[in-house]
Amino acid sequence: MIQAKSAAWWRATLALCLGSMLVFINLYAPQPLLPELRHSHDVTTLTIGLVMSLATLTMALSLLIYGPVSDAFGRQAIMRFSLLAAACATLLVALAPNITSLLLLRALQGIALGGLPAVAIAWMGDEFEPAAMVPAVGLYIAANTLGGIGGRVIGGAIGEWQGAEVGFLSIGILSLVGVALFWRLLPASTDFKPQPFRPSRAIGQLLGHLRNPLLLTAYLIGGLNFLIFINQYSYMTFRLAEEPFGLGPSWLGLLFLTYLGGTLGSSLSAKVVTRLTAPYSMALGIAILACGSAMTLIPVLGLIVLGLTVGAFGFFLCHATASGWVGRCATEARGSASALYLTFYYLGASLGPVWFEPFWQWAHWPGIVGASWLVLAMTFFLALWLGRREAGREQKALAH
Repeated sequence: MIQAKSAAWWRATLALCLGSMLVFINLYAPQPLLPELRHSHDVTTLTIGLVMSLATLTMALSLLIYGPVSDAFGRQAIMRFSLLAAACATLLVALAPNITSLLLLRALQGIALGGLPAVAIAWMGDEFEPAAMVPAVGLYIAANTLGGIGGRVIGGAIGEWQGAEVGFLSIGILSLVGVALFWRLLPASTDFKPQPFRPSRAIGQLLGHLRNPLLLTAYLIGGLNFLIFINQYSYMTFRLAEEPFGLGPSWLGLLFLTYLGGTLGSSLSAKVVTRLTAPYSMALGIAILACGSAMTLIPVLGLIVLGLTVGAFGFFLCHATASGWVGRCATEARGSASALYLTFYYLGASLGPVWFEPFWQWAHWPGIVGASWLVLAMTFFLALWLGRREAGREQKALAH
């Protein structure tokens, strides 16, 4: 198996980080363009929000298929072809003539995008030594943030300069180049052990993961936190596009540089876990996200940016810890376990507009923050419960 910091480890980690960046570049490129797309298609905030939520919803559902299939047929081909299909979908999005076709193409793109995140961590579990996996997962999650930043900054800048269509075309062409590099870098699997694919077995494995209270709690933490985090940014673009801020798409794209706080948080997650344990690291991340949300209530652009940066640090500290913990906690069918975590994760994101829209209509941005605190209080106590359960398991193990 691949050892930490070896040449093979660096090559494999670089390939997976590149693939992760490509996924999130394509997924999030439309986000800074939402106010412009809402205006050009003359639709409501809830309708244009479907550009993001439909893609995350279909991505979430596709993970339930990719995970079990990868346990049977391997993970490498799935990652390669899903990235290629996603890049082609972005090129087609640029040609969408109306809101209906735009939403349909984004839904199809979500299905394509699910392939790599569904199996990447499971691939690491197959090929990396346990000591090599923790830092690799941290870097992989950090690449998620860089991809999210890149897609939004590039999409916003080109979209304001040449229009949304040219922005999507640019992202699609850039993605095709990245896919070719990913295909070349990713090493061949050497330790994958296929399991015969039987739908009944796959369903049984998924149900087994759901019956595991520790895994289910981690799934809920990931999904509910992401519901809050990603949709805060969508509503923040509406807030900052209005007076007194009046920011255009390129400036709204730069807003997502605050994700660099998340890059730092995920990169430091392995060190935090060694001091606090995984569940309490999750709780710390949730508390930091809640504090960052509070800072955005102050109507000063610099403090809003700082609050988003702090929130990104906390969210990705929790997410990197939870996703890596699921990969280590699952004793079998790791592909299914990781895919199920991400299903909850992206399903949460897709449900965000449904949760937030009434609060937005009621109290604008303070309503969004209040709605966020309600959910974050729930995930914080779930993380504390998980910490107590883990401590109890460790005490029993020591007693025996």
